[in-house]
Amino acid sequence: MTIEQPEKRDFIREMIARDLAEGVCKAPITRFPPEPNGYLHIGHAKAICLNFGLAQEYASLGACCHLRFDDTNPSKEDQEYVDSIQEDIHWLGFDWKDQLFFASDMFNFFYECAVQLIRNGLAYVDEQGVDAIRAQRGSIVTPGTESPFRNRPVEENLARFEAMKRGEIPEGNAVLRAKIDMASSNMNMRDPVLYRIVFAEHHNTGAAWRIYPMYDFAHPLEDAFEHITHSLCTLEFENHRPLYDWVIEHCPVPSRPRQTEFSRLNITYTVMSKRKLLQLVQEGYVSGWDDPRMPTISGMRRRGFPAAAIRRFCGMVGITKFNGNTDTALLEHTVRNELNAAAPRRMAVLHPLKLSITNLPEDYREDVEVQINPEQPDCGTRKITLTREVWIEQDDFMIDPPKKFFRLGPGRTVRLRGGYCITCTGYSTDAEGRVTEVQAEAIPGTIGAPAPDGVKCRTAIHWVSVPLGVEAEVRLYDRLFRDEVPDAHEQGFLAALNPASLEVLTHAQVEPALAAAEPEFSCQFERLGYFVADRRDHAPGRPIFNRTIALKDSWAKAK
Repeated sequence: MTIEQPEKRDFIREMIARDLAEGVCKAPITRFPPEPNGYLHIGHAKAICLNFGLAQEYASLGACCHLRFDDTNPSKEDQEYVDSIQEDIHWLGFDWKDQLFFASDMFNFFYECAVQLIRNGLAYVDEQGVDAIRAQRGSIVTPGTESPFRNRPVEENLARFEAMKRGEIPEGNAVLRAKIDMASSNMNMRDPVLYRIVFAEHHNTGAAWRIYPMYDFAHPLEDAFEHITHSLCTLEFENHRPLYDWVIEHCPVPSRPRQTEFSRLNITYTVMSKRKLLQLVQEGYVSGWDDPRMPTISGMRRRGFPAAAIRRFCGMVGITKFNGNTDTALLEHTVRNELNAAAPRRMAVLHPLKLSITNLPEDYREDVEVQINPEQPDCGTRKITLTREVWIEQDDFMIDPPKKFFRLGPGRTVRLRGGYCITCTGYSTDAEGRVTEVQAEAIPGTIGAPAPDGVKCRTAIHWVSVPLGVEAEVRLYDRLFRDEVPDAHEQGFLAALNPASLEVLTHAQVEPALAAAEPEFSCQFERLGYFVADRRDHAPGRPIFNRTIALKDSWAKAK
């Protein structure tokens, strides 16, 4: 059978193509196995796109991708994380259909495999303390020391393991270890711990279990139980592969999966450790897991990053065997391009300054047309109402403008977007000399028409009607860290936080259409950047918008 493949193949897709050609499997069965101890981040998105993407590419052969919750550590897991992970995967555009698994549903199978290892003399209950076991492991240059419990009789091991299961041994007083090789050059093979005692309520099984398998024991058994053909992991698990294979070789499993590693996604100006992200949340450096500055999928969604842009970014990064840092500017560039093509245009004024068009009547109202999206002419135009008084940006007026300032100043002419060309005739100031209002006159006949000959009008500025505009809160988000590699900061990653990562404007003015928008409505504020109605706090009539990204890369300019 001829199988259509993407034009560009990575080493994993090449491997799968060979396996199919050689009859190793009929269709690739992959899995995405998050531990529900935190929210998914952009690094997980790469693994999601790879595993679910392969299932889509080979769907005609019956390929699929399982969603499996690796919930083997009840002390750190929560149903909130289970729910958020499923929501994030669906939002990214993927679906596991009926292939939803929980490691906790396989606990009986894990236990049976552990008992089989004990019966075969390949596992034993070690009742030393954690510190003693750690000290006996040795180092990369010295072999480990065998536990005094290593050669206890099989029946005694079975009895003690059963006592662990019943909760008769205190937490931390016993573990089940594999009997492999304390002199192995691979530290993971030096009689690794397979089970530990945890007296904690499990989100799925409650108090039914008092012993829980370690990841290195559960992971291969989960893959085998689900008949996974290609177990795709990041490179930090490469040294764990011999143990993965050992478990598969010595346990009564229904299939023989194979583990392959690829490089994880690391991005500049952020951290990807769940532990550090949790610290940011718990210590109040951010407002939560979905804070728009966080690299979490839910945070990026709340900031307004399109799911399509994240998928495209993961495809651009590619699948390799080499670890490295990807410049966050590439992600921002991808988001910017996606929004430039798709986002409708709207008008908002972040720092309002009143402009009065003095030669128009007090009750002047006129609907003018502006393009919905200049990048998509087929989208057509829309109407907005021009009034005698409008808000403009404070930065669009200067009393004494420099030569290359083409916006508004005394005697200067600009166009109001979609409306008249106007010429500044005066301005008012307060006691401290700050401009409080600008006066101008409209040039008749210039709506939809060029300025008259001899009138220099070199730019158009955006505006919002004073009587029709709505006050809004606008949150200007920027990168959470100011250092390219926050983890490398000599005082710790928290010292690399960007104090200017959030600025809140409470008196911005937006056009009526934005005040009526639904949460997650995304658009370009003309000349300002891309913004999204906050999915948590925004409500029609109470507009709150988050800046997704600026029109240009200000960080590159700063460099």
